[in-house]
Amino acid sequence: MYVAPEPVAQATEALWGFLRDVLRSKGVEQVPDTLDRQTLYSAAWLQPELLLAQTCGFPFAKTLRGRVRLVATPCYDLPGCDGPRMCSFVIARRDEDISSLEDLRGKRAAINSQDSNSGMNLFRAAIAPIADGRSFFDWVIETGGHAASIAAVGEGRADCAAIDCVTYGHLQRLAPDRLANIIVVARTPSGPGLPFITHGSASDQDVEVLRDALAAAMSEPDLADALGVLALMGFSVLADADYDALLALEAEAESLAYPQLR
Repeated sequence: MYVAPEPVAQATEALWGFLRDVLRSKGVEQVPDTLDRQTLYSAAWLQPELLLAQTCGFPFAKTLRGRVRLVATPCYDLPGCDGPRMCSFVIARRDEDISSLEDLRGKRAAINSQDSNSGMNLFRAAIAPIADGRSFFDWVIETGGHAASIAAVGEGRADCAAIDCVTYGHLQRLAPDRLANIIVVARTPSGPGLPFITHGSASDQDVEVLRDALAAAMSEPDLADALGVLALMGFSVLADADYDALLALEAEAESLAYPQLR
């Protein structure tokens, strides 16, 4: 899910190279040499041969749970992250007179997709208490990704967006020019972050092998630089039910007569 800027992509490849070798040494079969960058990530989640992928927490809670196995949730050392939990940053252009969520009323919002936790669900949870059950934005556009939402705001095609704190943190450290005209207006509520999953028919032993490989990566000296680029501190093993917190945010917005970000 996090493959940009380029140093993040390279660090992810290094992490996978280590995991690949560990999994093969444990007797796991059909471990690919390299990451699959061709299959759309959402299409990979339910493939029966899926070995390891990262998914968004909202689709996991709503449609994937019970159809895939939860492996572990990464913990990032970035502002807005708290162990396996994370928030989004609501952003606006620096040259606009926007300093609070209320200032966004009647503005144009960008989201990456309707099923995104960080781009939509957490954003909706932040806006619902002040929307009074009415349309809050002039309009909402879907951009297809956080990078595109940042560009839409920076270029004036939208006035605001919610960007997950890991994406924002990677750009702030490694590509700050892309945030030159961007300010953070507010933080959204937080929830469990983007989990790693495997195919639904994986056995408990299969899942444990994957968890052991992830744990081994965290103590591998040769990966220290890559882990630093990824801001990866470790992994937490959460229960499927922990992701109910994201559905609770949806239910709360619905109770406030704000079922859709609008």
